[in-house]
This record gives sequence, structure tokens and C-alpha cells, in this order.
Amino acid sequence: MVLIACLAGVSALAEEPRPVVKLENDRAEVVVDLGGGSISEYRLKPSGLNPLQWDSWSFNPKADEEPPMLPRSMGHFLCLDRWGSASEAEKARGFTNHGEATQVWWETLAESGSRSGLSRIRMGAKLPMAGIHVDRVARMEAGSSVVVVEEIVTNKNPFGRIYNIVQHPTIGPPFLDEATTVDSNGARGFMQERSMPDPEETEARWPRAFQMDGTEVDLRFLKDDPSPNVVSFIIEEDIGWVTATSPEHGLLLGYIWKTDDYPWLNIWRHVKDGKPVARGLEFGTSGLHRPGPDLVAKGRIFGKPLYRYIDADEQQTFRYAMFLAKIPEDFRGVASVGYKNSVIRVVEYGNQAREVTVEAFPLFLEN
Repeated sequence: MVLIACLAGVSALAEEPRPVVKLENDRAEVVVDLGGGSISEYRLKPSGLNPLQWDSWSFNPKADEEPPMLPRSMGHFLCLDRWGSASEAEKARGFTNHGEATQVWWETLAESGSRSGLSRIRMGAKLPMAGIHVDRVARMEAGSSVVVVEEIVTNKNPFGRIYNIVQHPTIGPPFLDEATTVDSNGARGFMQERSMPDPEETEARWPRAFQMDGTEVDLRFLKDDPSPNVVSFIIEEDIGWVTATSPEHGLLLGYIWKTDDYPWLNIWRHVKDGKPVARGLEFGTSGLHRPGPDLVAKGRIFGKPLYRYIDADEQQTFRYAMFLAKIPEDFRGVASVGYKNSVIRVVEYGNQAREVTVEAFPLFLEN
């Protein structure tokens, strides 16, 4: 069943009800905030914990005040038509970081459900400055916590252009704490704080990264030091995945996608008052958090492109799946994620004999 409603408490900071779309089946529920299109809630039933409990309003100087009824980024948000900052000339024209997708109101275009529990919703947004439209279809099926999301980007400009699309899932407390573990099949990487034109000269290897003084950092955990702030990795396998596990809450959040769509994984870490408050599990078409001129000048890193080109009137389609699963209290993290015969299999880190399975209806990964 699909509901369109105004729900109070979309985030811990939001007192005023906001227009949302609720997608649900017998296992899980998803809330999409129409003020920016963010997936603001994702939980197992009944009344499970929401790992995506994060709101960009927390960075506002007036964060102690009630946020206005305006579009903004929450939880899992979409970066489109860019990831990172605009150029100085673009800023003068009104462009900001991460594009317009979270700055406009999204429209619900269609929704459907059936007695079998299949849930599907279609929504879209127009990005007027970028000249881009995006349509999103999200679907679930009875008996599965898996959500499959397809997004179609259409260039409405009379000319071709470069752009980027990056998914920005953001986890926060109470799911996120010092014991929360992030795992992925990321490979070679680099620290965004390294200077251009060759930030990859100091190479990272998942889950290892380096502070500016050369101190090694294990990105699987976040304790009291967020440096390096953003580290980007290429995915060398055909399928990319990233997970976050909370042993205390017995919960695992995971994402899986084709690397033809999203060849990059970007890990953002944020600490406040010595405590982890946000981790970005970002996957997309770029791994360089820079304005367009720098992307064009650099072109590729580790052989992977840093932007996409879309022609006039062209459409490009991107897909991913997200899933939740219960885990044992002594679960040590994730060694691998695979998909076969409509089942997602999660193998435990350091214990190949133990795995968690998630029932998943036929996915795009089979194509």
C-alpha cells in the first residue's frame, strides 16, 4: 500500500509536518520527503530503527530553531546535476553544492499496490537552472525489505552537457556510534583533502586511508577524529556494495548497484563534540569533489571517468537496491555481498561460515 500524507517528525529536528510519500509492505516501510526528494526514513516493521536519521538543518547557524517548510537534504538524498561545489561563475548564478535536486519540490506521478503486497511509486522533479528532469520509480514486494530504485535523467536543454549523479545515503545516531561498522568492496582510493592536480598520488586502499601527516586511518570505524573527511574509491568488480552495521541495535543497512551505473564510492565522515554524527555512504558517477572545470581538466582517476555526458533530449537510467536485515549481537561486519536466485547473501567479516540472507525479488542485477 502507498500513502501520501503529512507526517510529523520526519526528522528529530522537524516540528512541522511535511508532505511525504510512504511506501510499505509487510516487512518494511520507506518515507520520501517531497521537499527535496530525500529518503528520510527506512525501517523494518514493526517500528524498527531508522538508520537514515540525519537532517542538513543541523548545519544551519539557526539549527536550534524550528526549520522552515522548505526543500532540503535529509537521510538519503540525491546529488544532481553535480557532486561537490559549483564554480565561482556558477555560484554567482545561484548554483550551490550538490545541485538542485534537494532544493525543489518533488511531485508524485503515480502509485500502485496489490493484494500480493507489491508496492510501487513514481515521482519526479524539474531542475530549472540545470535544465534537467529526473523521474524516480521505487518498488517493494511482499516478504522482502528490499527497495529497488530506478532514476531516469532527461536533458531538457537544446544542447549536450556534462553532469553527475551521486546517491548520498547518510547514517546518523542512534544507529551510528563508535561501534558502527562500514564495509564495502571499494578498491583503490584517494583523500579529497590532497591537492590538485594529482590528489591520487597518495593512494588509499579500502578500508585504509591517511591523514595529512601520514597517520593511517581505518575507515570501517569512526570515533573522535573525522580526518580525512572524504575518501573516494573506485569499484573494480561488476557489482558495487556498501553496508553499515550496528551490533548494538542488531541491524544492517546495505546498498548494491551495477558499477556501469555508479563506478565510485565516496565515504564522508563527520564528528561533533567528539562523537560521530554523520557518515555518508555515497556512490555515484564521480569521485572528485570539485567544480566542473576541474573534472574536465582531470578527466579520469584510476581509469574511471569523473563525469557523465548527456546529449540534448537524451535520457539516462540509473538503478540501485537498498536493504535492511537483522544481525546477531556479535556480528563483526561484512566481508562480501552477493546476489543469486533472488537472495542477497551477506557474508560476515572474519567468519566466512556465517552469513545473513535477505529475500529479494528479481532485481536489475539479473539483466
